[in-house]
Amino acid sequence: MITTTDWRKSAVYQIYPKSFYSPEGKATGTLRGVTAKLDYLADLGVDYLWLTPVYASPQNDNGYDVSDYYAIDPSYGTMDDFETLLAETKQRGLSVMMDIVVNHCSTSHAWFEEGRHPDSPYHDYFIWRETPNDWVSKFGGPAWSFDEVAGKYYLHLFDKTQADLNWENPRLREDVYAMMRFWRDKGVSGFRLDVINLISKTPGLPNDPEGDGRAYYTDGPNVHDYLQEMNAAVFAGHDLLTVGEMSSTSLEHCLQYSSLENQELKMTFNFHHLKVDYPNGEKWTAAPFDFKQLKQIFSDWQTGMNGQAWNAIFWCNHDQPRVVSRFGDDVAYRVESAKMLATTLHGLQGTPYIYQGEEIGMPNPDFTNLSDYRDVETLNAYQEARTNGVSEEAILAAIRQKSRDNARTPMPWSDAVNGGFSTSEPWIPVSPTYDQINVEAAVADPDSVYHHYKRLIQLRKQYDVLTDGSYRLLTPDDPSLWAYERATSEEELLVVSNFYGTDTTFTLPHDGSDYTVLLHNYQQMQTEGHTLTLRPYESLMLYRKSD
Repeated sequence: MITTTDWRKSAVYQIYPKSFYSPEGKATGTLRGVTAKLDYLADLGVDYLWLTPVYASPQNDNGYDVSDYYAIDPSYGTMDDFETLLAETKQRGLSVMMDIVVNHCSTSHAWFEEGRHPDSPYHDYFIWRETPNDWVSKFGGPAWSFDEVAGKYYLHLFDKTQADLNWENPRLREDVYAMMRFWRDKGVSGFRLDVINLISKTPGLPNDPEGDGRAYYTDGPNVHDYLQEMNAAVFAGHDLLTVGEMSSTSLEHCLQYSSLENQELKMTFNFHHLKVDYPNGEKWTAAPFDFKQLKQIFSDWQTGMNGQAWNAIFWCNHDQPRVVSRFGDDVAYRVESAKMLATTLHGLQGTPYIYQGEEIGMPNPDFTNLSDYRDVETLNAYQEARTNGVSEEAILAAIRQKSRDNARTPMPWSDAVNGGFSTSEPWIPVSPTYDQINVEAAVADPDSVYHHYKRLIQLRKQYDVLTDGSYRLLTPDDPSLWAYERATSEEELLVVSNFYGTDTTFTLPHDGSDYTVLLHNYQQMQTEGHTLTLRPYESLMLYRKSD
């Protein structure tokens, strides 16, 4: 069990239960499926398992529309199944993190069903207006919908079935904290807080003629007060790992959200590095990524947070395409580029998050038909693009690159039917590569992406420089190399990664023979004196004692 003294050396594995495993042969994964794979996760070496929402839900946004925070959705199993999972994780030295979704809840939640009536005490649990403002939903279209019973519009920054909660109401806040204490006391060891920096809206909810409204609900005026209150009410005195998903946030705010003084959260997710393939900020356009911008954004956050706050570092999650397809080469150099991306990320300061399938180098499924997609955001984007005159070819190319469903195909456990995920047809098609890219094959191959991840997790526990070392970017203007140095007074770590499919060279700060190779995705290091030659997608993690 990770303790308060070493949680910064931990690794978190994100599980999307709907697509993880179904031993019962269902179309969707279950909690029993997670329990059945705990030995695999323990062998990988991770410490925490973050479960995306398994609460009761209509599943309009795959569980992020919660209708009962105290109940397990029947599609995943029962509360007994959840308690069995908790007990089995503890036996293996693993811990469970719950996903807390409290910027909004489902319009099927009892709070909203009662709150539609203006005389109900739950009416003020939500944000109502006689006349909507001009804010835009993150899933497309207006951020307001009219409710016939209330006779007013309610705010929903996401899907219309996800009504935003009114955090200005102290009774609402106490109900949220009571719910979190329920899971904490049941034995949960951490919380991931969904879009938590959106909970405080600017008073008056002003129009935003220059934008989509986010300027008036992102990192709002009371958000730090609310998180400090949550910390005191739920986290204080308990050994909990807490991470906030911070939408469109700033470094300045994250320094406070995850201050090492720990009055709010342990760490934060930011997403600026995952918008480097959004030309002019436009997600739904197929485009290459801006490599120089990618490494500069990471570098700014590494230096900006060092010694003051803590990063959650990640490439993938349930809302992002597969990184080997996004920033690597998922055909000619899939294994090499998957390992390169892993090394580059895991050499940084912060707690690494690994999304299911990332550790075996899963690529995007490259679906060719719109009928293969299930994601509400994707389907809305398609309709909006076609309405606006975007060609079928162009929007489908963007969807193949950017859709959240790229991450949601079933976990391939073997080359059996449906990748061994289930004996029934899954809720979303299996990636067509499952017969070659699967867990069974990866574990059996000592040179696989899986064993590379396993070694990276071990190195973080072994070398203090990965936790404590400063960060220095060595190649800000190089068009293909990201090289950086981590250093303490006693240790130096050098990570050099070639992000492209052509050879290049790098001048080492010291002679090549001075370094110990901790990890490499090729068999031999090619050096001559201070010159390092890197082959396509080659990456090295080099170590030396400080002079």
